[in-house]
Amino acid sequence: MEVVILGTSSMVPTKERNQSGVFIRYKNEGILIDCGEGMQRQFKQKGIPLTKITKILITHWHGDHVFGLPGVLSTLGTSEYSRTLQIYGPKGTKKQFEAMFNAFVFDRKVEIEIKEISDGIIFEGNEFCLETLKLEHGIPCYGYSFVQKDIRHVDAKKAKKLGVVNGPLMGKLQDNQPVVVNGKKVNPKEVTYIENGKKITVIADTVPCNNAIKLAKDADLLICESTYSSKLEEKGEDYKHMTGKQAGLIANQSNAKKLVLTHFSARYKTTEEVEEDAKDVFDNVVAARDFMVFKV
Repeated sequence: MEVVILGTSSMVPTKERNQSGVFIRYKNEGILIDCGEGMQRQFKQKGIPLTKITKILITHWHGDHVFGLPGVLSTLGTSEYSRTLQIYGPKGTKKQFEAMFNAFVFDRKVEIEIKEISDGIIFEGNEFCLETLKLEHGIPCYGYSFVQKDIRHVDAKKAKKLGVVNGPLMGKLQDNQPVVVNGKKVNPKEVTYIENGKKITVIADTVPCNNAIKLAKDADLLICESTYSSKLEEKGEDYKHMTGKQAGLIANQSNAKKLVLTHFSARYKTTEEVEEDAKDVFDNVVAARDFMVFKV
């Protein structure tokens, strides 16, 4: 599993920082969380074909999180994109897309399926699910968690000792089903072990709130907005954004393993002040840069 940071600025992009975007790559899935201005170019710069996108998760409809959508959809429409693009977003997302398609000329439209979300699990597959909870940002805004399901592995040496060889029997054991070998029953717990699934949480624009802590609980990787340092905490309250320290407290209270700060105000030439702010309350912190990659 790989997480690519495609945009780390807030409302105003800078020379070094694009507007918001996080891309999760997992097997055949490519999940884009937010699509800020210039996102097509970010994909190209990183060498990731846009056609790798299978789902787009929209946190909210402020422009710095969605200005890249028309370009991405237009390019997908001319790129032999054969699948149906699944798009998730707050209530009103369908109307926003209707308005967008009325405002721009799309020579070829990609097939899309739009799902308006509410708190809870919004997608569940065989290997992972997507969860969301509403945040506090003045307009409908949601955070997202990618939760990989636990994986059962067969211990080949133990299985071989009991007479189980590669083939359908191995598959059944991996599916937690007992098998019979040479007249003897072999239970999965005798020859298998569980690898805990990984969790990635993205907390978009918000003030500190219980849902942010709840959504990020036990996350292996928490990507969290940290627009300001604590020196501008009052400004954060006015605009409903967090400081680095507040992001660190959420990581601490949620028992996250690693915190990645993002969505920095363009006023900061470097992110040292915001990063140090978070490190006052949480140790494993890194300030994201565009095109950073995290293996999970």
